[in-house]
Amino acid sequence: MLKLYGSTTSPYVRRLRIWLANTQHEFVNLQVFSEQDRQLLAAKNPTMKIPMLEDGMQDTAQRIFDSRVIYRYLTNKFEDPLLSWEQENQLTLIDSANDSLVQMFILSNSDIPPDEDKLFFKLQKERVNAVLVQLNEMVANQDFANWNYPAVCLYCLIDWIEFRNLHNMQGLTDLLAFHDENAQRIEVTATDPRQ
Repeated sequence: MLKLYGSTTSPYVRRLRIWLANTQHEFVNLQVFSEQDRQLLAAKNPTMKIPMLEDGMQDTAQRIFDSRVIYRYLTNKFEDPLLSWEQENQLTLIDSANDSLVQMFILSNSDIPPDEDKLFFKLQKERVNAVLVQLNEMVANQDFANWNYPAVCLYCLIDWIEFRNLHNMQGLTDLLAFHDENAQRIEVTATDPRQ
């Protein structure tokens, strides 16, 4: 039995929930900042990060700790085709923007205001801007025309940016159009963090 641990608001967890929409699994919704759920997470995953996947019986379950590795594990388990190197690069771009935005989001929730003069914030903002411009061009070139795993990940990134109001998306018209085109998919609406 597959068991996915995560939260409903994480873009990394959501991508896997969407990908697993037609696969029998259990979703364990954690409140990752509550003491009880942090203890549960720490007991199962030394990185104390989500998502995490368990496959099998409780005591002998295979545990996988990272969204990208979880996807690879599922690909192997269900004998799905591997991602191409181009698709791997797409995921690297998406994950780079996601990682920077997560770090800034955590700092903001820790009452550390963004300071554009500080190197950390400069580097994160520079990375996010460059990646989103590149992804916008890739969408315009139809690189995400198929609803595959990289497209799911891209959707989750854009929707999380919009949900948390993390970045000004003005001018990124192809990304916004891609978001609108996929917003009514049943697996997307079923995992909407606004619910």
